[in-house]
Amino acid sequence: MVLVHFEFPAKFRELYKKGFKLYQDGQRGADTFFDEGETAWLAANGITTQHMYDYAEDDVVDGAPGFGNALTIETVRRDYFLSVQHGVSSSTVLDPATLPTKSEEVDGIRWLLRIIPKAKAKLRGEMPASMMYSCGGDRNFCLTNNIMPAEFLALVWRHINDDNAIISWVKSRRAN
Repeated sequence: MVLVHFEFPAKFRELYKKGFKLYQDGQRGADTFFDEGETAWLAANGITTQHMYDYAEDDVVDGAPGFGNALTIETVRRDYFLSVQHGVSSSTVLDPATLPTKSEEVDGIRWLLRIIPKAKAKLRGEMPASMMYSCGGDRNFCLTNNIMPAEFLALVWRHINDDNAIISWVKSRRAN
């Protein structure tokens, strides 16, 4: 499949709207939303149908994360997929049991220890179908700490091997 990079936002919007409408109309199942060509386009950009389904579900049910956040998150993921992974999907899947608990804190910041490995898994395309980057808990973390979800994802990419730098950055953002 030849990627037309300039058209990514428009095609992503088209598929986002389609997923939103299908979910709103009662259709369920990530594997039922997109045809073979659409699924191939998503995969070529490092996106799964599960990602799109999760956005549709949360947007219909919670009114968030919304198209803008989904586009910016998937743009960061896409860039990582194409430039770091060279368009090759990871065969690893994050085991949710390995994540810190939802209540764990570092320097008084709840959820930070949990969202760091989730963001790494999102970047690498290693999220299990049972989890979503920018779920309600992630969105609450971002809102509480004045951070855009895609901004946090990019931060994690910049410091992928230095969790302390990520923690320091979040602490400094909280102070602003």
